[in-house]
Amino acid sequence: MIKFSLPLNSRVVKGRNWPAAEGSTNVRKFNIYRWDPDTTDQPRIDSYEVDMDNCGPMLLHALIKIKDEIDQTLTFRRSCREGICGSCAMNINGTNTLACTQNMSDLPAGDVTIYPLPHMQVVKDLVPDMTHFYAQYASIEPWIKTESPQPDKERLQSPEDRKKLDGLYECILCACCTTSCPSYWWNGERYLGPAILLQAYRWLVDSRDEAAGERLDDLDDPYRLFRCDTILNCTRVCPKGLNPAKSIVEIKKLLLEREI
Repeated sequence: MIKFSLPLNSRVVKGRNWPAAEGSTNVRKFNIYRWDPDTTDQPRIDSYEVDMDNCGPMLLHALIKIKDEIDQTLTFRRSCREGICGSCAMNINGTNTLACTQNMSDLPAGDVTIYPLPHMQVVKDLVPDMTHFYAQYASIEPWIKTESPQPDKERLQSPEDRKKLDGLYECILCACCTTSCPSYWWNGERYLGPAILLQAYRWLVDSRDEAAGERLDDLDDPYRLFRCDTILNCTRVCPKGLNPAKSIVEIKKLLLEREI
């Protein structure tokens, strides 16, 4: 189940088909969402046939090949190509993931359908508007906050305390989890969503941070935290193998322990 934010009064129509070069034998078709805000055209699905014998193994390779050799107007984000930056997050065959880590051999045989991340407004083609998502990230103040005097060197942390950050610091803010969450679709203006709440928990359990009470006060809200319905879409789609749902539960436990 996915939901897309389409331009006002629009409907997705069938677009252009770009056939593979003559003589191609290992052809795969990619059906890709296209929309250009600088025109009055309806959003459309363009189809591109790609010779996979002359293409890299990842879905991002296919997108780059389409842009470089077939249709230079295709627009998408990408940077590191190593699953680190999160730029190429998109919806591939109904699942949010990173194009750079999606191996073509892991996709079912047949056509591949690609949309931008669901729920977010679209800037162009496969590029979602991340403005609100980043504003929510900034709202949790994702940095160490202290009141004690600054030490002469660094603030030390034991190996045991450092280990508590495993499974949290690896988040790359790709928004795959957040945009797969129905609770976020329905309450995105107020619910922080799984990615931001995972980040919030990362600072709550950091032994060097001294603002846990303030951070919990900020999260103790019917919408910012408690709109989570534990659907677990977030954990299922995380391309880094993280568990945002567990972090949300841990934050709720911290609030409960504080009341007791």
